[in-house]
Amino acid sequence: MRSQFGRRQRSSFWSANVPAFDQAIKGFLGKKNNWVWAICVPLVVVLIAGWGMAAHAQDEAMTAEDVQTILDNIWITVAAVLVIFMNAGFGMLETGFCRQKNAVNILTKNLIVFALATIAFWAFGFSFLAAPSSGFLGFGGFFLSGSPETYGLEEGVGLTISVFFLFQAAFAATAATIVSGAVAERIKFVDFIIFSLLLTGIAYPISASWTWNGGGWLAGLGFSDFAGSTIVHSVGGWSALTGAAFLGPRMGKYQDGQVNALPGHNMSLAMLGCLILWIGWFGFNPGSQLAADLEVPYIAVTTNLAASAGGIAATFTSWTISGKPDLSMVINGILAGLVGITAGCAGVSFLGAVIVGLVAGVLVVFSVGFFDTIKIDDPVGATSVHLVCGIWGTLAVGLFDTSLGLFYGGGISQLGIQILGIIAYGVFTVVVTSIFWSILKATLGMRVTPEEEMKGLDIGEHGMEAYSGFLKDTSDMGGVS
Repeated sequence: MRSQFGRRQRSSFWSANVPAFDQAIKGFLGKKNNWVWAICVPLVVVLIAGWGMAAHAQDEAMTAEDVQTILDNIWITVAAVLVIFMNAGFGMLETGFCRQKNAVNILTKNLIVFALATIAFWAFGFSFLAAPSSGFLGFGGFFLSGSPETYGLEEGVGLTISVFFLFQAAFAATAATIVSGAVAERIKFVDFIIFSLLLTGIAYPISASWTWNGGGWLAGLGFSDFAGSTIVHSVGGWSALTGAAFLGPRMGKYQDGQVNALPGHNMSLAMLGCLILWIGWFGFNPGSQLAADLEVPYIAVTTNLAASAGGIAATFTSWTISGKPDLSMVINGILAGLVGITAGCAGVSFLGAVIVGLVAGVLVVFSVGFFDTIKIDDPVGATSVHLVCGIWGTLAVGLFDTSLGLFYGGGISQLGIQILGIIAYGVFTVVVTSIFWSILKATLGMRVTPEEEMKGLDIGEHGMEAYSGFLKDTSDMGGVS
């Protein structure tokens, strides 16, 4: 009785609704196109079934190692993109910290630097860093012409050449971008382009190979710099320091024994730049694991803790000194914490990461004042953030690393190796970049004319304004607009 009732119900349902369905279909396709359904529906069923069978066969053939290789390459590609996006953060930060009459120049430098680094690193730099090493530099496989083994990679396992190159090129560009901030508002654009090519194609990759190439001499000694507090940030900071020294200060910065503030024009941009950099650092540090594994989230947490601690420490330090919480110091404190943790992010405890960030946040405040006392004009504090805090972060490995650090029973030997590495990178970078800057100064002349500096590099170097219709007061010899 139940089955007959069910059949009657279904019969009633279809008799009531089929005409409506049929009418809707006919209205959509027209009577002449009903044959499409007869062909397409079976075809779709066949395609779906074939797709499922192919996917199943592929899954059956794929090993766990294959899956891990795919995940590693996808993750490092994403991490590389995050690091590349840091160029936007540097651009916003530097533009906001500087004056509006130089905004186009600053934005142009921060955009072109990644293009320059990519080409220079593709041609020579990647080979100097990753090819078989003599201990002091790699050699061979220029223009990405080598096999995976040429760059220390395994065929079919781990990272591909393309992914490894992209990630390393993003790091090289970061070193050059650091320089941009310290020499802002008075360097000739052509000089910056040439220096960036020399730094990313020659100086940076040679020194990076000492640690990040398995055959490098510092790697053999056990020097530890996981993601580049010294290799990237201090190298960029030393390069920035020599550039600022060769250029001299901006007009009006130091007069009558006084340090005159030349305030930036847009702190909103500066804050946005800081936040972009903070986010990008989650590619910089966790990506340096060079694998998609469970260490990645741990590194992300140590990175975030240090950044937070650095920002807090710098805020209260500057507040105590000046009586007001200074946004520029909050920004630089966060960046100081990020730079400081970069060397040890994979090996310190969570408490250690907070301590590293706190110390970096205090250091950066006093460092900015120190460089002003010796008349090194750094508009964005790049030397304080990247050089000083990069050195601190590298030393911190010898103190707080849970396996090697002095405070964890590792003895003093690792701290000694860290000091040796810091000195080696400092001496090499200062000597080489001083040669680069000296040649540029003697040939092209590094600095724009006083008239161009007063009027602004946007007009003098690029013939355009960032803010259309903005009239600059060129009568102010200090160049404050």
